[in-house]
Amino acid sequence: MSLASIILALVTLQRLGELVLSRHNTGRLLARGAVEVGANHYPLVVSVHAAWLIALWAWGREQDVNLAALTVYLALQGLRLWILATLGPRWTTRIIVLPGEPLVASGPYRYLSHPNYAVVIGEIALLPLALHLPRLAVIFTILNLAVLAVRIGVETRTLSVPGRPRTGAP
Repeated sequence: MSLASIILALVTLQRLGELVLSRHNTGRLLARGAVEVGANHYPLVVSVHAAWLIALWAWGREQDVNLAALTVYLALQGLRLWILATLGPRWTTRIIVLPGEPLVASGPYRYLSHPNYAVVIGEIALLPLALHLPRLAVIFTILNLAVLAVRIGVETRTLSVPGRPRTGAP
């Protein structure tokens, strides 16, 4: 098994684990009276990320690994863990609004309003670059930015409605 295949297996397992955690947290938030916003674009988010992983497996599993790009990618995982730790049970891959809960303003949210999106932008670009797949990096960066434009627009509109604070979107 190549180093690239090991990396892709670990990233795939990480993403699947995040989906399980997100589903768990979403269920608990909804049980507390939260409401999902923007559910119509969520399948598009999932599709872009799934296609990214499929493309990486299809073209990258036997590639040599660029250690510099991989190192930066791994550093992003530290930021991802900081985000998960900061949001705790409020972290989800969906936009969930829990009335009465204040906006998260600690951890990386002190510096960025959407730190998880910044991490994902970096990941989508860096992992293909770590596998010497610059075209995939460009294609999926563009697709991801298009999806994020929709998603952030939904979040911004949701946050601008008085009395509808959010849970601290991912």
